Amino acid sequence: MNEANTDDLVDRLGRWASGRGPLYLLLTARLRALIDDGVLPPGLRLPPDRMLAGRLAVGRGTVVAAYDLLRQQGRVVRRQGSGTRVAALDLPATRTADGVVANPLLLHILDPPDGVRLLTCAAPDEPPPELAEAYAEAIERLAGMRDLGYQPAGNAALRAAVASYYRDRGLPTTAREIIVTTGAQQALTLLTGLLVSPGDTVLTESPTYPGAIEVFRHAAAVVRPVTLDPPGLAAASRERPALVYAVPTASNPTGSVMDAGGRRRLAAFAAGHDVPLIEDEVCAELCFDGRTPAPVASYARGEQVITIASLSKVVWGGLRIGWIRAPAPLISRLARLRAVHDLGGEVVGQLAAVALLRRLADIRRARVRTLRARHDHLCAELRAHLPSWSFEPAQGGQTIWVRLPRGDAGSFAQVALRHGAAVPPGRSFDPLGGHEDHLRLHFLFPREELSQAVRALAAAWRSYDGVERPASRHTLIV
Repeated sequence: MNEANTDDLVDRLGRWASGRGPLYLLLTARLRALIDDGVLPPGLRLPPDRMLAGRLAVGRGTVVAAYDLLRQQGRVVRRQGSGTRVAALDLPATRTADGVVANPLLLHILDPPDGVRLLTCAAPDEPPPELAEAYAEAIERLAGMRDLGYQPAGNAALRAAVASYYRDRGLPTTAREIIVTTGAQQALTLLTGLLVSPGDTVLTESPTYPGAIEVFRHAAAVVRPVTLDPPGLAAASRERPALVYAVPTASNPTGSVMDAGGRRRLAAFAAGHDVPLIEDEVCAELCFDGRTPAPVASYARGEQVITIASLSKVVWGGLRIGWIRAPAPLISRLARLRAVHDLGGEVVGQLAAVALLRRLADIRRARVRTLRARHDHLCAELRAHLPSWSFEPAQGGQTIWVRLPRGDAGSFAQVALRHGAAVPPGRSFDPLGGHEDHLRLHFLFPREELSQAVRALAAAWRSYDGVERPASRHTLIV
């Protein structure tokens, strides 16, 4: 294994100390980016604490704290006698033509492994027939259109349609309170860029959507878990967070749905402490009882609750249409920030989304009917073939949260991969790297494929059971 050249590493770190926030967080963010981009490859030994601290002219405690945080995030391994090394990937390293290791968070999209069932990617791969119809309607609307097509806040017709969608759910909304984004992931990125500075505290549930954790970490925020019950919210008030992120409806990964009392408490917390709350409703239309709960924003007394959503889960992952509902002044600021990056999304997809929102009730019914049947089938297969695994059936969404009776899910994921199934370990869903004994499974495959996946997992479990293996870094999870 190679050892990092300290001079070269210091050069690559560049102006890592620019910006606000504790130095160790800024150093963590820069080192993490170098690791995730493959510049610092797996197995590389990093400089000792004192040596790097001396070259960077900072206290040794700054480097120690950065290395420890990277260890919690699964980016490095620290062992007495062997120093600090970049952690191994969950999957065999995939290298580009220039020899750089692909970011493990993108590995399954950039280079899907052959012959492996991807239980890591929770997004529908079957576009509904309404999608083609919506695009045909969008093409017709283009005839005679006179517009530059640069719309940082989104197409006016779609903004109006999304506002109407919320009004139909009992939440007064105008088009000025909507910005269209390239999926909910961009919505999270824009909001974080505007509301979070390096060193700020962001509170999330645990487990929670790992894509959000990644966005907050890249902003060099301190991400801490919080429970959204009264004791947890009381503790959260002492954290003085810059932001709270919650998935109250059809949670990813657990599939749980928060009751009305919990939504009221969450809205009251945001208003009482003047804390921005991002409510993620990406899977809100996928509740198995057929009802879509009222948004947390409908219980809010002030303007602290920000709602994000998209069509990627209810319609298709390739339809990169999402949005943010927030006070009009914030939407205006977000539009200016969005313009810096891409001047707005492509228009035809947005026009198609207008048509899809008109058909949303029918699309939702069909999607939920299919998901509920596949969920029940997966649960039955797990009970039959993996009776020692425990889980709570989901109330909605696309995933269930499974607990292993022993061992480490990251290590088991390595064994499962050799048996043809890629599963995301629980530590990826925890801001502190906990839940090592959990993993997430989706139920998007047809019944026979789900059965085959469970049989592969059962074979992997028989091979793994009783053998302790070291944990490793997570793979792509959506």
